[in-house]
Amino acid sequence: MGSRAGGRRQGPKCIAIVGPFASGKTTLLEAILARGGVIPRQMPVASGQTVGDSSAEARAHQMSVEASIATIDFMGEQITFIDCPGSIEFAAEAGPVLAGCDLALVVAEADEKKIPALQLILRTLDEDGIPHMLFLNKVDKGDSGVRETLKLLQPASRTPLLLRQIPLRKDGIVVGYIDLALERAYVWREHAESEAVPIPDDERAREVEARFAMLEKLADHDDHLMEQLLSEIEPPKDEVFDDLAADLRQGLVTPVFIGSAEHGNGVLRLLKAIRHEAPDSVATRTRLGVKHGGGFVGQILKTIHTPHGGKLSVTRVLSGKAGDALEVVTADGRGGKISGLYRLLGKDQTKIAEAQEGETVALGKLEDMRTGDTLGAAKSGVKALASPPAADPVFALAIEPKERKDEVKLSTALAKLHEEDPSLLVEQIPATGETIIRGNGEMHLRVAVERLEGKFQIALKHHKPSIPYRETIRKSTSLRGRHKKQSGGHGQFGDVVIDIRPLPRGGGFEFTDTITGGVVPKQYIPSVEHGVVDYLKRGPLGFPVVDVAVNLADGSYHTVDSSDMAFQMAARIAMKEGMAACQPVLLEPVMKVSIATPSDATARITAIIPQRRGQILGYDARPGWPGWDVVEALMPQSEIGDLIIELRSATAGVATFTAVFDHMAELTGRHADEIVAEQAKNAKAE
Repeated sequence: MGSRAGGRRQGPKCIAIVGPFASGKTTLLEAILARGGVIPRQMPVASGQTVGDSSAEARAHQMSVEASIATIDFMGEQITFIDCPGSIEFAAEAGPVLAGCDLALVVAEADEKKIPALQLILRTLDEDGIPHMLFLNKVDKGDSGVRETLKLLQPASRTPLLLRQIPLRKDGIVVGYIDLALERAYVWREHAESEAVPIPDDERAREVEARFAMLEKLADHDDHLMEQLLSEIEPPKDEVFDDLAADLRQGLVTPVFIGSAEHGNGVLRLLKAIRHEAPDSVATRTRLGVKHGGGFVGQILKTIHTPHGGKLSVTRVLSGKAGDALEVVTADGRGGKISGLYRLLGKDQTKIAEAQEGETVALGKLEDMRTGDTLGAAKSGVKALASPPAADPVFALAIEPKERKDEVKLSTALAKLHEEDPSLLVEQIPATGETIIRGNGEMHLRVAVERLEGKFQIALKHHKPSIPYRETIRKSTSLRGRHKKQSGGHGQFGDVVIDIRPLPRGGGFEFTDTITGGVVPKQYIPSVEHGVVDYLKRGPLGFPVVDVAVNLADGSYHTVDSSDMAFQMAARIAMKEGMAACQPVLLEPVMKVSIATPSDATARITAIIPQRRGQILGYDARPGWPGWDVVEALMPQSEIGDLIIELRSATAGVATFTAVFDHMAELTGRHADEIVAEQAKNAKAE
């Protein structure tokens, strides 16, 4: 492979800022905006005045709960930054953003506890082929050296972490950095441009060693550079920068820059590297397989419902340009007309006339479009780009409005929330009448409830979703049920003898008759079955009855007083008395659970399972995930409600699980008695 020198493309870029929770992403965005002259000064996150985290929920919880978008003009080039939440509960926000961005800027720090979360992020970037660089934040607070930190972080990355800068220290404190590509030293100044200084003599040997290590990694992909190093020829700086840019764009290395976002240190050099070395929309278009020259193509990265401006679709223009009144269509034929284009700065919007290729803007009033949609000019059509699959939900809440008049309002608000956050799922359960919201964790759903109450002004009640308990019987019996009533004129008469017996688990319900001699006329037999089925909706323990067979064996009728209703009532009487004599027993749903966890936490996970009445089936290495395991278990559904909280506590926040129904199992003892008592209490309240 030869040298890859060549001209660098210029054009609007889109950069996703990602990283573990509390690594300093929002602070870095604020520092970037201050350095780019977009805001007068950098505000701390705790002030509640940052451009990012502008929602009431983000500021109340002091954490990012949704992606924040801001655009700067830096040295003549437009760059849009999208700050994505770091918490795994809101990680789904990053999926659509990463699909349409040019580069991911990963913010990390020297914290071993955050390595599992960092591993998840870097794995996603590697698998999706998204170029990325790493900003090692808080270097002024770390006790370990930068190279020691990289050794700590390297296992989380499939690609080599390529150190671009080393810290400059004075009296043991990091006061600046030495740029290994430029071979220059800089002393940081608080929220100001760094001061160039000569490389100190006592740092020269360390700089030479670190620079050679950087060049060696670059030479792995450039034969010409390898020859220069072997011949001890100093490579020209422009060739070094060409190699740095080429390796970044091809995903061969992950360049590492250092700094302190809180003090604005290292931000200017980071911005220059992004401007010169990050790929632009041309490379992203190629990565996504978008053909050039076919008119407008855009990818919706996020949906926002504003209080007054309506629906906004944050869109990356991958080809062509977008303008007001442009008709667009999705791959499956949903159409719309753009009504207004806006450049975003957090919650603020600036109206613009049109958006050029590469720009990231908000398109107004595309009511039928969703996050992840690929848009094309209506005349040319469009091919849908791959969109990341949504993670399986791991937490659920049942919600209802405190006032019935808000039911329609709640339905509309939930639809808008799902548009803004596709990982928030809504489900109606006909059997219980509950509205269930499902998501990625307790905080995820707490924020959803806060938005419904704050943004949409709906007072809510919420509780754990009902567990679909059932009941069955252990014994058989035969019983007569007679309904006789005389109240003047025609009376009511129905008389049946029924046999009740248990069926094997999963047998459902069977109804038969062995009537002979017409003791129960044929036209009344369906009425008997109807009465039986109606009773089974709530058995003696208060729950629907399953795995039961009922046979109509005998009975009698009256030519005048018998009726459909009379035989239904007779059947219910027989069932009520008969079922109580059949040793009813409670059944609970048992789920098959697959838990994905880092291997060093597997022992903690296997200790949690029996504490939740679970049965461990085994565990094995997670396919394609070095250092991870999958633990298989059976666990009652009632124990899974808050399982994710304990799993994440045991795994530095990264474990997840899937659960599917496996079987119904008998439940006896104190736990069963409490459930039956609670059901009786609820029935009485009704």
